[in-house]
Amino acid sequence: MIGTDARSELAARIDHTLLRPTATQADVEVVVSEAVSFGCAAVCVAPVWVRFAFEAVGGRIPVASVVGFPHGTSLSATKAAEAAAVTALGAAELDVVADLAALADGDFATVAADVAQVRAAAPDALLKVIVESAAWSDAVLRAACDAALDGGADLVKTSTGFHDAGGATVAAVETMRAVVGSRGGIKASGGVRTLGGAQALVAAGADRLGCSATGSILAELDAAG
Repeated sequence: MIGTDARSELAARIDHTLLRPTATQADVEVVVSEAVSFGCAAVCVAPVWVRFAFEAVGGRIPVASVVGFPHGTSLSATKAAEAAAVTALGAAELDVVADLAALADGDFATVAADVAQVRAAAPDALLKVIVESAAWSDAVLRAACDAALDGGADLVKTSTGFHDAGGATVAAVETMRAVVGSRGGIKASGGVRTLGGAQALVAAGADRLGCSATGSILAELDAAG
């Protein structure tokens, strides 16, 4: 039988996420309630919903939000302003899309500088930098992780879930863990919809998971007992 410890340990790795652009207040209210009841690491919502989520959570779990989402091609100053704004509204964690154009050009110094501006604007936030792992060669992915960490990231994150290249893979997480080592954490997101998939990503080195299917994943775990 699956114990409550296994369920709570898995839930505590998950950022229960709703980033659908047409999500309503009622949708956000449900996701916040679920995240709290599951005991998730955080609830992740779009910037327009941060204040509502922060008030609904009531300090029980952190609120996370996104910056430069989903393309990462906003100006660094715009990202910094957005980071400052959402933290002022109550976000304790930021999932920031790296400058994907700079990554495509191999301009890793610009990637690091972009992250550094966000870090300076939100010095107390837990900063997760999304590098869109599925879009790059292994060499570019490694360099992207280094650049994000150099800029001040606390975690590097695989995916937005909105990129045509795809979401998280075990191979990408293994590569990211090899680069990151003990310097930071890894968040796997994008297509994490099954218990087996979630467990495989954790085994590969993911510290956090970004999931919208948290309820069904935890139900699978319960059923396994």
